[in-house]
Amino acid sequence: MVDDDRSAALDRSSAMPLWAQLHADLVRRIGDDEFAGSEFPGEHALTTSYGVSRHTTREALRRLRNEGILIAERGRPSRLAAPPVIEQPLGALYSLFAAVEATGVAQHSVVRALELRTDPAVAATLQVGPKAPLLYLERIRMAGTMPLALDYAWLPGDLAHDLLDADFTHTALYIELEQRCGIRLTGGREDVTAVVPDPEDAAALELDAKTAALSIRRLGFMNSRPVELRHTVIRGDRFTVSATFSSSEGYRFVPAMPLHAL
Repeated sequence: MVDDDRSAALDRSSAMPLWAQLHADLVRRIGDDEFAGSEFPGEHALTTSYGVSRHTTREALRRLRNEGILIAERGRPSRLAAPPVIEQPLGALYSLFAAVEATGVAQHSVVRALELRTDPAVAATLQVGPKAPLLYLERIRMAGTMPLALDYAWLPGDLAHDLLDADFTHTALYIELEQRCGIRLTGGREDVTAVVPDPEDAAALELDAKTAALSIRRLGFMNSRPVELRHTVIRGDRFTVSATFSSSEGYRFVPAMPLHAL
């Protein structure tokens, strides 16, 4: 359903193009679930409601389609795309960046911290001295306009110092780690636990009280040396961990040795 007159939502005196303002207002309304349970308005309805030209409306809608927010099918009204669920098989070294991009949804990160720190507990896990500098990277991982995960990564400063110059808004840690530092992970382990996120994490991920999260703690190795300690809190409604089994091999279990440093 569309309001009769939404022209006041656009500032005709602004330097921002009208299509960009319309796009931003539609993204906001979609995020507020204004169109939940109803058809997304068509080009004519939006043009009339916002008092803009069809060219302006078409450009805003085109951007929504390119971002994977809107789906247009020949002969059918445009509709909102269902948020993708990221599926990750157990036992595979993977990149969340690549997993999201593979769904066709634009991925980017909000970098909240990229700096050198010290932390004796993390240092012990990474097998460096208690006062050794550690590279710390903290991000909100976005899938389209939706926050997907909170990501906290620690790496030995002597190996990862050059990552301080990287722009992590649209790239993968493992890509930058290999290109800038010559380091490629060869294996590791993960602990995946279902959690009720604390209020701060829930707010950052825009989770309601009914949605749980997955806590993924990873220790990554290059040969026998630990080079990455990571904690990811990811929306439980948008991420699936899958496993395969057979009659001859079954599941492979390892003794529980929780990664307590994070």
